[in-house]
Amino acid sequence: MASRDDIMIEITPQVLLKAYSCGIFPMAESADDPALYWIEPQHRGILPLSAMHVPKRLAKTVRQGVLRVSIDTDYEGVIEGCAAERAGRRSTWINARIRGLYRDLFRLGHCHTVEVWEGERLVGGLYGVALGGVFFGESMFSYVRDASKIALVHLAGRLIGGGFTLLDTQFVTDHLRQFGTIEIDREDFHRHLDSALGQKADFMRVPPDASGAAILDIIEQAQDNAR
Repeated sequence: MASRDDIMIEITPQVLLKAYSCGIFPMAESADDPALYWIEPQHRGILPLSAMHVPKRLAKTVRQGVLRVSIDTDYEGVIEGCAAERAGRRSTWINARIRGLYRDLFRLGHCHTVEVWEGERLVGGLYGVALGGVFFGESMFSYVRDASKIALVHLAGRLIGGGFTLLDTQFVTDHLRQFGTIEIDREDFHRHLDSALGQKADFMRVPPDASGAAILDIIEQAQDNAR
C-alpha cells in the first residue's frame, strides 16, 4: 500500500518516527520528485537476528578485517553511496527530502550508519533507523566485493549486542535471503513490531571499533542461545 503526501505538508523527524512505529516508511518516485510516498507492504522482510547466517567465506573475510568498519562517522558519504547510480539501476528513490529528514534523525541519534573502508576510501555501507528494540534497515551500497555484506554482518552483531529484537529489511532480496531474511505478512510483522518497540536497546552498547572477530562471536553466541 502506498499513498502520496501533499508536498506542502511538513514531515518532521517526529512524524517520521511515528510513521515507523506504525509500520510505515517513506520513499520517493525518483531523486527529482519532491513528493514522498508512504509505504506499508502487504508482505515484509525481516532478518531474525538469532538465526543470522554468515557464509563461511564471508565470515573469514570479516574475521580478518580486510576492510575497516566504522559506525556513525560519515552520514553524507553513506547516503550518497546509497543514492548513486549503479549497474541495473539508473534512478534512486532517495531524493532531497529523504536526505534531509534522515540527516535530522542522524543528528537526533535515531538514524545510524555503518561504513566500510578500503584505506581512506568509503567502499560500502548502510543506514537505517533505530527505535525501541527495532532497527529499520533503509539502504546499503557496495563499490567492492563484500563491502555491503560486511556492513550487514557488523550491523547484526551490533544489534544483538545492543539488545535489539527486530531487524526490518522492508523487502526480501536474493542478497538478503542468503543471511536468513524471511518474508512475513503485515499482521505478523505488526505483532513483532509492537513487541520490539517496547524493548530498551542501545545501538552503541557494542564499542564502535569492535573487531570483526568480536562481532562474529556475538552472532555465534546468539545462535547457540537460540538452539
